[in-house]
Amino acid sequence: MRTRMCEMFGIEFPIFAFSHCRDVVAAVSRAGGLGVLGALAFTAEQLEIELKWIDEHVEGKPYGVDVVMPASYAGSDLSKLEAMIPEGHKRFVEEVLAKHQVPPLPEDEPKPQSLLAWTHDKAKTQVEIALSHPIKLIANALGTPPPDVIDRVHSQGIKVAALVGNARQARMQVEAGTDIIIAQGTEAGGHTGDVASLVLWPEVIDAVHPTPVLAAGGIGGGRQMAAALALGADGVWTGCRRR
Repeated sequence: MRTRMCEMFGIEFPIFAFSHCRDVVAAVSRAGGLGVLGALAFTAEQLEIELKWIDEHVEGKPYGVDVVMPASYAGSDLSKLEAMIPEGHKRFVEEVLAKHQVPPLPEDEPKPQSLLAWTHDKAKTQVEIALSHPIKLIANALGTPPPDVIDRVHSQGIKVAALVGNARQARMQVEAGTDIIIAQGTEAGGHTGDVASLVLWPEVIDAVHPTPVLAAGGIGGGRQMAAALALGADGVWTGCRRR
C-alpha cells in the first residue's frame, strides 16, 4: 500500500480526498490519508476560517488546498461573459428547462456578482491565504498554474499538483514544474474531459514518467484503488461528500 506519495507527505495511505467540507478533510488526514479542501466557493475571509479550523482539528497531520486558477480567462465582468454565450446554447438551455417543467427564477432573485475564485486575482489571494497555514499541497483544478505561483509555492517547500484529462495536458504540467499529476477520467463528471479512467491513467503515467501520478475518476472503493495502483499510479484522488 505504501508508495512514493506516502514517503513524500509522511502519510500512511496514498489516498488524497478532495472535499469542500472541512470535517472530511480533517478526518481523512487524521486517518492516514491526505485531505484536500476545495477552496473555490469560499471568500478570502471564509477560507481563513476554514483553514484555521482544520489546523486545530487535524492533529498535526498533513493536508492540502485545491484552487481553480485557469491558465487564461475572459475577465471577471459577468455582463461581458454572458454576451459571449452563443444564442444556440441559450435556446438549448431554455428547451431543456421547458421540457422538464423547471420554472424560471423569480425576478427578484439576486444574480451572481462575481466568479467566485475563477480568476487569477482571487485564486492568487486564496493561494496566499493557504500558504499562511501549514499545508503540504496546493492543487489546481483547471489548467496550468502561472509560473510565479508555482515558484511561490515551491519556495515554501510545498508540492504542486494539477488535474489533467489527457496526456498532452500532463506533459505541459510537468514542463511547467508541477510535481504531481492527477489523471482524472471522465467518470468524475466529465470535469477534465471525455477519456475514460482505465484508458487515461496508464496513458498519462507513461507520458510523464517518472513524475508521480494520482488516479482519479470513478474511485469508489478498494477495488478501484487496487486497479489504479496495478496500472502504475502512485495513489488515488477521490471526491468526498458529507454523509
